[in-house]
Amino acid sequence: MKHYAVFGSPISHSQSPHIHTAFAKQTGIAMKYTAIEADPDSFPSLLAESGVDGANVTLPLKENAFALCGNSLSARAQRAGAVNTLIRDGDNWRGDNTDGLGLVRDLTERHGLDLRQRRVLLLGAGGAARGVAPALLDAGIREMVVVNRTPARADALMDAMGEPGRVHARNWDSLPTLGGFDLLINATSASRSGQLLELPMALAAPRSDAVDLSYGEAAVGFLAWARAARCHKTVDGLGMLVEQAAESFRLWHGVRPETDAVYAELAARSAALFTAD
Repeated sequence: MKHYAVFGSPISHSQSPHIHTAFAKQTGIAMKYTAIEADPDSFPSLLAESGVDGANVTLPLKENAFALCGNSLSARAQRAGAVNTLIRDGDNWRGDNTDGLGLVRDLTERHGLDLRQRRVLLLGAGGAARGVAPALLDAGIREMVVVNRTPARADALMDAMGEPGRVHARNWDSLPTLGGFDLLINATSASRSGQLLELPMALAAPRSDAVDLSYGEAAVGFLAWARAARCHKTVDGLGMLVEQAAESFRLWHGVRPETDAVYAELAARSAALFTAD
């Protein structure tokens, strides 16, 4: 039986083992899938010791996974500068990034958002932001403004996209001066560490939409702000998680599972938890 895993820190909250187990049952593929806690220092050795046939990589390891793959990278991973999916290639690894595809598929097909000609604010410039930025540009957005607390990282993401007239980097302190956006995306890890983002309400334009790439409790703060700012739709990262997982599953097994039933189950479970609270 082949073994797959997700690596990250923290990882105990991850829904990936449940998602991939459901996909395996649906497609009749015998496999096991586990979650492995790893930080940037321990990740290479834990990956080697695990003996897995493939892996997903989440915060804060996506750029580490990119470096681990050398030149064995898909075009979308190269463009993103981050890897969330590892495919074993003998004793080496090939890297891909399914985050952007997962986000765009969730927003357009599940939530009915038209991304074309949107002005987008991307909060954060780490591995999560890098994973989704190329796919958003390919989906036809008009402009992307990247804001990060470390300006050099925002500049690096902007440069990696190679579209200086369309992608702009700004300092965090400039948020009150940026005007309104059609789509606001939180790709920071602040909420995972219990921090609240202090954002100007003026960032939300009339009928703007807001997306947090996190899900569950980690997405509560940003989406509560978005509702207070009267955003039209507020979406957490659960659907993106399911869709990017389906693409990873396809890369490993050659078949893409159906996602709607898995997403509906997880969404219902999440809603029940919050209702109970």
